[in-house]
This record gives sequence, structure tokens and C-alpha cells, in this order.
Amino acid sequence: MTFRFLLPLLALFATACATVPQRAAEAPRPGFVIAANPLAAKAGMDVLQRGGSAADAAVAVQAALSLVEPQSSGMGGGAFMTYHDGRTRRTTVYDGREVAPAGATPTMFIGADGKPLPFPTAVLSGRATGVPGAVRMLEEAQRRHGALRWSELFEGTAVLAEQGFVISPRLGRMLGGNYPQLTAPDVVKYFSKPDGTRLKAGDRLSNPVYARFLRRLARGGANVLYRGETAARIVERVRQGPLASSMTMADLARYRSVRREPLCRAWQRYQACVPPPPSSGVATLQLLALLDRTDIASRGPGDPQAWYQFAEASRLMYADRDRYVADPAFIDVPVEGLLASDYVAERARLIGPRAGPPPEAGTPRGVIVTTGRDRTQEPVGTSHFIVGDSNGNVVSMTTTVESIFGSGRMVDGFFLNNQMTDFNFSPFDEKGLPAANAVTAGKRPRSSMTPLILLNGDGSFAGAFGSPGGSAILAYVGKTMVGSVLWKLPVQQAIELPNLVARGGSFGGEVDKFPAGVVEGLKARGITLRPGQGEDSGVHGLMVRDGGRLDGGFDPRREGVVLVDERRTRVRR
Repeated sequence: MTFRFLLPLLALFATACATVPQRAAEAPRPGFVIAANPLAAKAGMDVLQRGGSAADAAVAVQAALSLVEPQSSGMGGGAFMTYHDGRTRRTTVYDGREVAPAGATPTMFIGADGKPLPFPTAVLSGRATGVPGAVRMLEEAQRRHGALRWSELFEGTAVLAEQGFVISPRLGRMLGGNYPQLTAPDVVKYFSKPDGTRLKAGDRLSNPVYARFLRRLARGGANVLYRGETAARIVERVRQGPLASSMTMADLARYRSVRREPLCRAWQRYQACVPPPPSSGVATLQLLALLDRTDIASRGPGDPQAWYQFAEASRLMYADRDRYVADPAFIDVPVEGLLASDYVAERARLIGPRAGPPPEAGTPRGVIVTTGRDRTQEPVGTSHFIVGDSNGNVVSMTTTVESIFGSGRMVDGFFLNNQMTDFNFSPFDEKGLPAANAVTAGKRPRSSMTPLILLNGDGSFAGAFGSPGGSAILAYVGKTMVGSVLWKLPVQQAIELPNLVARGGSFGGEVDKFPAGVVEGLKARGITLRPGQGEDSGVHGLMVRDGGRLDGGFDPRREGVVLVDERRTRVRR
């Protein structure tokens, strides 16, 4: 039987001990799914209980999220997956980030007046959509790590799309918001009742067009999206005005996901592994390293000095991230320099007794080209999920269509991304220096997504974390790891800690959630917290505690759920 639990309440189970050889398979454990919507989590659990692997279940979760959480991710978007193999203890990154079409130009988001386009104008344009990558990436990961046939992973969601699902409170809130996409014709049509009024939470929504697409995808594989009739419809839709895209059928056909080595660094008693650029995983590792050079571990959530240190370390991290991180196929990203011990120590010394002006980026070793100040806009969106199977395989995956409902354009029952607006709109800054994250044909936009996996010293799985939230992802994940590891809180409590996002001269936070005295203590240190955008986290986390106990949870700010397979269904091989 499958149950909904907060993971701190789960039963104990055995894991491999430290004396097991490094390449020995990890001990059996219950399969689990942590996702932002109960229907998507159930789709993944159904696959696990049929003998599917974590990679199989990830495909099913994404297919369902595209239906029930279309404001955040979908088949028309992109993703990063960090995958841990329980048998080989090898961790691999699958990069399904979108790609700029071959006809994209550095000035495609510059208006006739020579200034960057307003964001609402850009996001609703045909040019906003990059070549989607999530489906191709999932196909590659499932081909390498799956136990079931690809064709077996979609029918449950296809039936749900036909029969309809009840619109959740969060989706209902998005439909009642003030987002530019809500004016897009496809959004208006999809979410309208026969009388022309908009659907709301509690209403039933069906999507038979998506059901037909999923069944074709099940039969034909990822090529169903990248070639043929669906690809033709994507090209036709994005080539419609305003500001038509240059995307072609050839752009879709040539898309390839990238299998990358994870970026891993020692942190506390673990190895923390994240995707390398164009993901911002390097920034997550830098933030953790900066915090290690403070005494935050000896403090706690009620201490304003701890939150001050977190804020100042965040600002230093963001300054470096914004300046240097971009697609490594086009920009030399100084990854090793950003994480070098002496450089991190030098940056940490800038954390003084009181917050000052926005910090400038440093100059780490390996900087070849001087890049300009970044002005990339990253709206809050995206979804994260974690899946584990009984063989010890684990997926930590962050997936997105970028803004709410992506570009607002729909094809075959799913929304297309607006990921091109994750580039810097101007190719140069105010001083004429080139922007590292400028638009270039064939380039992947920088991403804040940082699906993380923790490993023990013997290479066995120790934990997984990730979140949606645009650029705030780095702060959300960092805060949760501070709470879970440094302050030794249960993961659920660490997720529930108030969010604080400090970037440049902006200090956002859940002002009413901090313990008494923290907000005032921060103000005395030069930080005035203000509520606002950047607080809609969706953190999911899990750790294997001493004795093999699973400890994890979901973000109550969204609609998270944890499902656990108490039957410990064995993965088919």
C-alpha cells in the first residue's frame, strides 16, 4: 500500500555500511516520490510499484506535471537531472536545457528604440521560446537507466487527461493572478468554461489533445516531439507574431541533451554534487563554502547573526554567479577559480559587521574575458521532484517552462517555454562590456536550477535537494541545507524555515515567519527585509540519517506530497 507521509515519520530501513566496497550495490530501500502535486507523485509511484526504476518514474512524473501543474513545467520546457546509480555509485548529470534557435541574434530582444524590450512584451513573443529539451533528456536517461519500456510510462496520465482532473488551489491562484500570460489567446481558450468565464480551483479540466499526444509519444519516442506533426505545430506557433521566432524544424531535429560529469565538492562530511554550467550549481557550492568560513553552524534559526551571515554570503555568491556563469560551450566559466579555497576565503573576509553597498564580483583565477554586469530577469516558476527506487537509484530533477504558463502558447495540449528570456536582453552592459549570458545561436541560457545530490564518503547516497523559484533557487536550497546539515533540523523543519533572498541591494524575506528579534537584529546590521517576489519556494529534500533512517519533506508553500512504497517493490531487470 502507498501512504502519504512526512518523511521524518517513515520506518527505519538498512543501508550499506561504511565497510562495503565502494562499488557494491546499495542495500534495498523503499521507493519514494516527492513532487509538487499529488497526482504527479502518484503517477511516479504507480510506475515504481510496477517494477519501474527511478528514471522510469521520473518520466511519468514529468508527463503528469505537464498536465496538472502547467504553470511550472512541461513537455515544452527544459530540465536538469542529477542521477545517482545505486549499483555503481556513479552520479551523472543530464542537461535538458533549452537551446537558442540557429537564427537567434544577440539583439533579438532589443526594441526599435535601441532599448531592451519590456519583459511582458518579450515573454509573450514567439522569440521567447527556446528549443525544448526535457523530453529528449528524459528519453536518454530512461534509455540508460530504465527498467520498463518507454511505452509503459504514459497511459495513466493519458487517462487522467481524458477524464479530467480537479484544478488545485495553487493552479487556481495562478489563474486568478496578474500575469501577462493570462491574456494570451491559448491560455484564455484552455482555461475558459463554455460560458466564457475562467476556470477556478475545484473545477474539472480535461485535455484530450494532450492525451493523444502522450499516446503518440509512448509509441514513437521523443522524436514525436522533435520531428513530424508536433514539431511542425511548434514551429508554426512560435513563428506567429508578435515578434516571430526564427525556429525551424531543423532546430528541433538537431536538439541533443548533454550528459555531463557532476560538479562535486566536499562539504561537511559529504560530497555535494550539482550540475555544472550552464546550471548555477557552482554558485550553490560557493555559497556553502562561504558559509563554512563563518560560525553559522554554531548558531541557529533564532540568531539574527546567522541570518546576517547567510544574507551576506548570498550577496557575494550572486555577484559572482551573475557575472560569470553561462553556457560553457560559448563562455569560459572560471569554475575552479570560483571554488578555490583561497578565493572563497578572500570573498568571505568581505562579510563584515554590517551590510554595505551591493558587492562587486570578484576576479577568480581562470577569468579570460572581462564580462559585463548582468541584467538577466528570472521570474519565479519551475518545479522540482525527487524519486528513489528500491535498488538505491535516485533522481533529483528541476524542470521548468520558465514563467507562469511559459510563453502562454500551447501546442498539442502543453505550453511552450519562454526560456529565451533567461538570456540577458542586451549583449553589452552600460560600460560596453559583453554579457556572459547574452543571446547567441545554439547557446543554452544560464539556469538557476541546481538539483543536488549528497554522497557519503564511500559514494553511497546521503541526500537530495532542489527547488523552483528563479534566481532565488540558490537561496532556497542553501537555506534548507544549512538547516538540515549545519543545524541538524529534521528536513521538514529546515524546509519550513523562513526564506531570505539577498541579491545585490535587494533583501526579500518572509518577514512574519522569523523568530522574534531576527528582523530587528538584521535591521541593526544594515539589512531591512521586505516581502515580495522571490518567496514562492517549492523545496523538496531528503537525507539518509544515522542508522539509515529516511528524513525528508516537501515545501508547504506549494502542494507537495511524499509517497513511499512500503512494499519495497523490486526494480525489474
